[in-house]
Amino acid sequence: MPNFSIDVSPADDLIDVPRRIIVRGAHPGEPVRISSATLRNGTQWRSTACYIADAHGNVDVSMNPAIDGDYYGIDPMGLLWSQKPVQAGRRDQFHADVMAPLETTLTVSALEQPGLPPCTPASTRLVQRLAGAGVTRREVRELGLVGTLFLPATPGPHPAVMILNGSGGGINEPRAALYASRGYAAFALAYFKAPGLSDYISNTPLEYFERGLDWLRAEVSPLHDFVAISGQSRGGELVLLLGATFPQKVSAVLAYVPSALVHSGQNAADPTIGREGPTWLLRGQPLPHQWQDNRTASWAPFDEGPAPHRHELAMLTALQDEEAVARARIPVEKIAAPVLLLSATDDGSWPSSLYCGMVRDKLAEVAHPWPVLWRNYANAGHSILFPFVPTTQTTYAHPVSGRISTGGGEAAANARADLDSWQQAQHFLRDALTRHSSPKETS
Repeated sequence: MPNFSIDVSPADDLIDVPRRIIVRGAHPGEPVRISSATLRNGTQWRSTACYIADAHGNVDVSMNPAIDGDYYGIDPMGLLWSQKPVQAGRRDQFHADVMAPLETTLTVSALEQPGLPPCTPASTRLVQRLAGAGVTRREVRELGLVGTLFLPATPGPHPAVMILNGSGGGINEPRAALYASRGYAAFALAYFKAPGLSDYISNTPLEYFERGLDWLRAEVSPLHDFVAISGQSRGGELVLLLGATFPQKVSAVLAYVPSALVHSGQNAADPTIGREGPTWLLRGQPLPHQWQDNRTASWAPFDEGPAPHRHELAMLTALQDEEAVARARIPVEKIAAPVLLLSATDDGSWPSSLYCGMVRDKLAEVAHPWPVLWRNYANAGHSILFPFVPTTQTTYAHPVSGRISTGGGEAAANARADLDSWQQAQHFLRDALTRHSSPKETS
């Protein structure tokens, strides 16, 4: 009886490293099944796909298309991004301890075919790490700041990046750990829904983030005094706002599915203040926001629309009041740094493509003297992360309000956006650091 073998290379590496998965020992032309299983924070996630062995009895997942299963076509990492949780409703993609690796079991087995003796199944292990060897993690509870600092294994100084979450709150340790693994002093700063902080986004002072930037500089003495800020969703709105408010303290802005406008508290609001109440304070005063005195804004398309509900539809009603939009617009022309904009055409949370277009157009209008890069991902949704994580869970209950809605996007398109956005972010930061360290070239 012939025996399968399955190999993955590299077997153990950082999560953003693509792998090559090869099956050997099949009968030529035989259909075979490869399944994946990963334990993610206590929940099993699984996927499966079928392939046809080549004339040598091999299947190379980077060259042979999946003809059936949880994804189709040629994709070297399709078995990972197409995973779904066995327990419905679970969305945790990483362990609570980000220093612990994700371990995936890949198993190859035969499909019953008349006249062919069955092959013995075989398995192998694929390990993905957020934190590379020597990366250090340190909880920060200083000066009222709540976050986690990750430092690379190599001696400093390193360029720095401050990472801000969206309307789910908390501390974005996975992204910070991966940044540290790629050579950055990475500070994941929480601003609500974390120990010692408010449970809600309402009335968050911008001075808190200024203090975070100052602390990061003093703590790590960044290479060339380079401190970038990265945020997604409400964090994307926030990093544009911080770049415009504290331009001399921000060296680069990475805005994932951001808004061009200041928004109200929305789904992360304190219920006693309401979702139309203010989010951001500056010098104790609330910033004008999109819903404030807006003559066309309506929650009805979101609240009463068909399931899965799209928050984006309510945001579009508010954009019809041009005066309200003008009052709420983030003055991105005050940013004194390169800007990376990442958006999605099927963003169900808010119209990030429209918002990024507004930002790009304003920066072009004022002849922004730093690079502006915009990537707009076709058919992708709101949850753009980094590569080789599951992209299938797009409808969920908001972690603060509990309202069920969709972030939009097709799983395959979301996976493509995850991969390209991370590659773009790395190139963007390297270029920004080079320009930052050569002032004459940026003047």
